[in-house]
Amino acid sequence: MEPVTLTTDRLVLRPVGPQDTDAVHAAAQDPDIQRWTTIPSPYLPEHARDFTGHLAPEGWTTRSMFTFGVFLPDGALTGMLSLTMRSPGTAEIGFWAAKEHRGRGYTTEAARTAAHWAFTHAGVDRVEWRAEVGNTASLTVAEHAGFTLEGTLRSAIDNKGVRRDCWLASLLPSDLGLPSTAPYLPAPAGRPARDG
Repeated sequence: MEPVTLTTDRLVLRPVGPQDTDAVHAAAQDPDIQRWTTIPSPYLPEHARDFTGHLAPEGWTTRSMFTFGVFLPDGALTGMLSLTMRSPGTAEIGFWAAKEHRGRGYTTEAARTAAHWAFTHAGVDRVEWRAEVGNTASLTVAEHAGFTLEGTLRSAIDNKGVRRDCWLASLLPSDLGLPSTAPYLPAPAGRPARDG
């Protein structure tokens, strides 16, 4: 798939490349980004070079991961967002925000914009969000973006060699007033039936 650029009133979401290596490396020095995401720690210049020069562009080529740098119109990097295809029709969203740009709603705006694009242009019918239990900043973004918290998955994230519990939430096309590409039949409310 050809990389795309998305815009909002405040943001430009565009593919990252080698020209963004220094900005990505600088932002990723934040201890909170290294703690709550699965990026390497310490995050070295070669990690940023590999990400901007190979990993992010190859994801677009193979349709396996759609990575957007989240920028202000003046070119300042506010964060990073990826939609990773986990199964046909299902993408997992991941994001981080540069420390100096937190608390302004940029990541929430970017998440909704990227999800809308995935629903309308990438054949996605479900966007999942996962974050380690305790990552309340990420949870706040997901909730503000319209995700529905579905529960806690035990030992579902491997962060730097340690298995951790995570929260799981989802966003569906109908949450944004959009149609699904496939029919959806929700389960009836209530507890699962038990046999004998």
